[in-house]
Amino acid sequence: MAATPGKPATATPRRKAGRHRGEGQWAVGHFTPLNGNEQFKKDDDGLNVRTRIETIYSKRGFDSIDPNDLRGRMRWWGLYTQRRPGIDGGKTAILEPEELDDEYFMLRVRIDGGRLTTEQLRVIGEISQEFARGTADITDRQNVQYHWIRIEDVPEIWERLEAVGLSTTEACGDTPRVILGSPVAGIAEDEIVDGTPAIDEIQRRIVGNKAFSNLPRKFKSAISGSPLLDVAHEINDIAFVGVNHPEHGPGFDLWVGGGLSTNPKIGVRLGAWVPLDDVPDVYEGVISIFRDYGYRRLRTRARLKFLVADWGAEKFRRVLEDEYLGRPLTDGPAPEQPVQRWRDHVGVHRQKDGRFYVGFAPRVGRVDGATLTKIAEVAEAHGSGRVRTTAEQKMIVLDVEESQVESLVSGLESLDLRVTPSPFRRGTMACTGIEFCKLAIVETKARGASLIEELERRIPEFDEPITININGCPNACARIQVADIGLKGQLVLDENGEQVEGFQVHLGGALGLEAGFGRKVRGLKVTAAELPDYVERVLGRFQVEREDGERFAAWVARAGEESLS
Repeated sequence: MAATPGKPATATPRRKAGRHRGEGQWAVGHFTPLNGNEQFKKDDDGLNVRTRIETIYSKRGFDSIDPNDLRGRMRWWGLYTQRRPGIDGGKTAILEPEELDDEYFMLRVRIDGGRLTTEQLRVIGEISQEFARGTADITDRQNVQYHWIRIEDVPEIWERLEAVGLSTTEACGDTPRVILGSPVAGIAEDEIVDGTPAIDEIQRRIVGNKAFSNLPRKFKSAISGSPLLDVAHEINDIAFVGVNHPEHGPGFDLWVGGGLSTNPKIGVRLGAWVPLDDVPDVYEGVISIFRDYGYRRLRTRARLKFLVADWGAEKFRRVLEDEYLGRPLTDGPAPEQPVQRWRDHVGVHRQKDGRFYVGFAPRVGRVDGATLTKIAEVAEAHGSGRVRTTAEQKMIVLDVEESQVESLVSGLESLDLRVTPSPFRRGTMACTGIEFCKLAIVETKARGASLIEELERRIPEFDEPITININGCPNACARIQVADIGLKGQLVLDENGEQVEGFQVHLGGALGLEAGFGRKVRGLKVTAAELPDYVERVLGRFQVEREDGERFAAWVARAGEESLS
C-alpha cells in the first residue's frame, strides 16, 4: 500500500515464512534457479554429459571431471561416486563431498520391468567380473548395481550393454527412473492385465527425452497387473495397479504421490480407471505435472508427494484431465487386497501356458558377476532364455518345462540360491550401506546376511512371513518404514558408553495388506552386536502373544512397549 504524505505506510501483515516466496514452479513462471542443483541443470542438460565422458573424462581420467558433472549430471547416466574406503559413519555428515568421494563409481544398469534375456544376464555378469571387481547387487528397483567402476572403462561398458539392448540412461538423477513391472507379466495364471506394452511405449517416449530430463527430483514408477500387488505401488510417484472395471473390463487403477525417505507418504488413488492403451498418455500427463508444477526451491520438498499432499487427489486429477489430457478419466474401482502375504514370486509356480517359473532368493540381493553368468547358464540348460529381477531383491527363471523343474531347482540351490528359503532369507532386504554409499552411517549387506544365518540357527521352527529391512541411513532405500521390522542405521551408545554402529527400530509397517508405516517405540535402539538377540526376542514374544492367524504388524499395533523392547 502506498504511503500518504506525512503518514507511514500501513504495514502489510507478515505472513509466515514459507511457500509465499515461491516454490520454483515453472507453471507459475518461476524459472530462476533457487539452488545449486537447479542451476547446474539449467546450465546444461544432464543427458549431454555422456559426450564429455566419452571424449574427455574417460581419456584424461578422474581428475579431469568437472565437479558439477561429477556430483550432478553423471547421475543422468547411472553413475555415482562411491564412498572412499576407511571413512567411518560418524564422518558421513561432517566431511565435504570431495573428502567422501572415491575415484571409483557405482554404475546402475536400468532393467525396466525386471526383464532380462539370459544373453543380457551373461553380459551383465561378464562386465562385473572384468570391470567391477565381481560386484553386481540386485536392487529393490529391479536394477543391477556395479561398484569399483573406473571412468576410463565406462564407454566400453556402455558399448557392451547397449549391444544387447541394455542401458544406464537416466538410471539416476532428477529423471524418470526405471519403471517397475510385474516380473511375471504376460505369463502368470492369475494376471489381471499385462502392462508390458505400456512399459515399452513409456520407455520409447520418455526415457532419454530432453522434455523430461529436468524434473524437480527423481520420479519413480510402477506398472503391474498382478493381483499380488508385486511392485510396491504404494510408495512410487506414479503407479498403475491392475483392476477389473465392472463395465469396461481389465485396466489399471491410478496412484500418485507415494515415497519414503525422511517424510514417508503412501500414494493416493485418483479414483481413475485407465485402459492399457491409455497408460502412456496418462503417465506423460502426470510426469508433466511434476515437471511443471513440482517444487524446485528446496530439495527436501521437491518430490511429487509434497505437491500431491498440498493439492489433494481431487485437484491433481482435475489438473491432469483439464490441462494435460484434455478429457476426463473414467472412474474405477480400487484394487482388491492380495490373498497371500508374500508377493516376491519365490518358489515354483505354473504359468498360464502350462510351463513353470521358478523364483529364488539370494542373500539380501547380494550376488556377483560369476554367479549371474552361472544363473544364465543354468536357465539356458533347462530350456529358458528369460529371467526376471523382482522389486524384493529376488530373481525368477521363466518358461521351464515341468520335466526340467527339479533339475533347475537343484542347479540354483547349488549356487546358494534358495527356491524354498527360510522366512528370514526370503524376507530380509538391505541397502548398499557404508561399504560403498556416501550417505550411509552403518554397514548393512554383510550384517543382513549374518542376521539371516543367526535367526535360521536360533529359531528354525519360525515359519511366518516376516520382513526385516536394513538401511544404512535415514533415506529408506530399503523401505524401513513399511517392513515388519525396519532398521534405520545410526550411531548409538553401547553398554560401556562407547559410540558404535546400531539401529533405530521401526515395527509393524506393511505394504499391500493394510499398508502403513511402522511404529517407533520410544527410545528403542539396538547396537549392531545386539541385533540378533533383539530380533529373536521380539519374534519369540510374537509367537507367544499372537492370536490365531494374526500377522506380525497387527500384533505390533496392539502390543505393549515391554513386548516390543
